[in-house]
Amino acid sequence: MNRTAPEITMPLEVAREEAGPGIVSDLFVLTKARLSLLVIITTFVGFCLASGERLDWLLLANAVLGTTLAAGAAAVLNQFIEISVDRLMERTRYRPLPAGRIKPVHALVLGLGMGVIGVTWLALAVNALSAVLAAVTIFTYIVAYTPLKRRTSLCTIVGAVSGAIPPVIGWVAVKPSFDLGAWVLFGILFTWQMPHFLAIAWMYRDEYAQAGFVMLRRDDVSGSKTAFQSLLYTAALIIITLVPYHAGMNNEIYLGGALLLDGVMLLFAVQFLVERERASARRLFFASILFLPLILGLMVFTKS
Repeated sequence: MNRTAPEITMPLEVAREEAGPGIVSDLFVLTKARLSLLVIITTFVGFCLASGERLDWLLLANAVLGTTLAAGAAAVLNQFIEISVDRLMERTRYRPLPAGRIKPVHALVLGLGMGVIGVTWLALAVNALSAVLAAVTIFTYIVAYTPLKRRTSLCTIVGAVSGAIPPVIGWVAVKPSFDLGAWVLFGILFTWQMPHFLAIAWMYRDEYAQAGFVMLRRDDVSGSKTAFQSLLYTAALIIITLVPYHAGMNNEIYLGGALLLDGVMLLFAVQFLVERERASARRLFFASILFLPLILGLMVFTKS
């Protein structure tokens, strides 16, 4: 949800966001369905890692449904708030709200409804802690991250916090406590989002600036600070991905796979620092997209 932000939990769209004809396509864009898929995956991973040998499939379904509704609510409400600025960017001006295909009042009702239903569903069908975390995700994304985007580049950190919560919701659905595994999942999602976010922000820096978004430091004309930040967060990500092995959560196969994936991420982060061009930022972006499902899949299949 996440975003960070982004977007919650991290924005996966790098092309122009334009729906095809029909209300269903527009709703997919409005709720950021592709991003919801990431929420489903991370919630599932958290649930699996916290579970024993057998999964409670009904509880899993309830956890995923509630979390996905909450993430969708945040996406809809974010677009409702940013209608005017979305009209200023090529990649967002064709979204359903700025293009006028969906009325703002309908989006507001949809977003609020999804949020209330999602949080309530988690409270009734899962547990109170998961519902609280979902509410925190929505609140952080809408009340903190969204307005901060027009004020300070620190907004990306706030967005990353929101986007790192879904796997923790999956974890606490099984074990309503913040164990080491929950913190590891949060740490991986948080640090992963930062190079992911920063690569996007650098690629679209002119459009963001035109819309009044402060996604990068104002004094970073050359991109050196942005690229260095990406490298630092990538290094932090590498350290956190090694914790599951050393904590006995995963086996040697995980360690080997994690080291390989970490090496690839580090390579592209270094390239971005050296070149600071759109092409190197784009490579880092796509490397991050491949990295996350692979590292999470390794964690599930090599669980000790």
